[in-house]
Amino acid sequence: MSRVVVEADGGSRGNPGPAGYGAVVFGADHETVLAERSASIGRATNNVAEYQGLIAGLTAAAELGADEVDVRMDSKLVVEQMSGRWKIKHPDMIPLAARARELARGFARVEFTWVPRAENAHADRLANEAMDAADSAASGSESASPAPASAAPPAKSPGWTGAVGTPTRMLLLRHGQTPLSVERRYSGRGNPPLTELGRAQARAAARRIAERGNVAAVVSSPLGRARETADAAASALGLPVTVHEGLIETDFGKWEGLTFLEAAQRDPDLHRRWLGDTSVRPPGGESFDEVRGRLATVRDDLVAEYSGANVLVVSHVTPIKTLLRMALDAGPSLLYRLHLDLASLSIAEFYPDGGAAVRLVNDTSHL
Repeated sequence: MSRVVVEADGGSRGNPGPAGYGAVVFGADHETVLAERSASIGRATNNVAEYQGLIAGLTAAAELGADEVDVRMDSKLVVEQMSGRWKIKHPDMIPLAARARELARGFARVEFTWVPRAENAHADRLANEAMDAADSAASGSESASPAPASAAPPAKSPGWTGAVGTPTRMLLLRHGQTPLSVERRYSGRGNPPLTELGRAQARAAARRIAERGNVAAVVSSPLGRARETADAAASALGLPVTVHEGLIETDFGKWEGLTFLEAAQRDPDLHRRWLGDTSVRPPGGESFDEVRGRLATVRDDLVAEYSGANVLVVSHVTPIKTLLRMALDAGPSLLYRLHLDLASLSIAEFYPDGGAAVRLVNDTSHL
């Protein structure tokens, strides 16, 4: 794929207030929709939401293998800042702009264009749907008497699930950025360190988790990038880090360190089958079915060890997706359709009677 058009938007009802973003990726014809992204991001400003929409759109374009990107937004501020004509002074936007520029450097060409809101209707609709969800969440939280973050009560079963007992709540945190994630390379059993931005992401996530409180344990993948992310959170929480070998990332075998395109060119038939069949292994690697098998053991171990408690689990894309898939009792397509950002937080609950629930997916409001 050579050229795509990204349209992105974000907004806040209150500025700051309940916020959300939307992004859509079109083909070069500016008609064919290749991807959509939208999410509620809690309480934030319009500009923060707009940057989050841009980041989501650029990430989707990178996943599609685009070489050239035409970005169209109705935010004059974001377009001018990303074009280098305006300075970025607000502290909330500096790391977001840095992330957007980092993504932009992964393409051969990126051009930013301001358009009237009427010409950004698709992304605007997605952003408003996300804000509707944020409004609902805010209304729900305001109707109850919240407990202090440092004394968050144990989770209760949503009545409609039928689950019985107090669940083990797993706060699933993906590690921060590494040099391989910057270049969109398969990063499995290799051990690249966090980048400077990755360490900043880990600290931001640590602050978020510490403010939430009531975490009984920090459990990490053995790989350095996860350990470094876990160490930041554990330090903020005043807890040790426990390593569970089962939380390690997928073994990508001979594809380790390759880009999507390089792996597809190296093993075209195998790569094509691997993208649609979870039983297929990369050359010398591990299938997603095998990952699911070991993650079932991880889930059972954590539920047994930390029954009814909140546990921070620091891991990688595939293990986190797999735990979410098990909680949702979803099919294998979830692995290919669910996007998880670096240093994102998701929450899954596993009940003693075998029930499960997902409370949160891919939240990056702390970044």
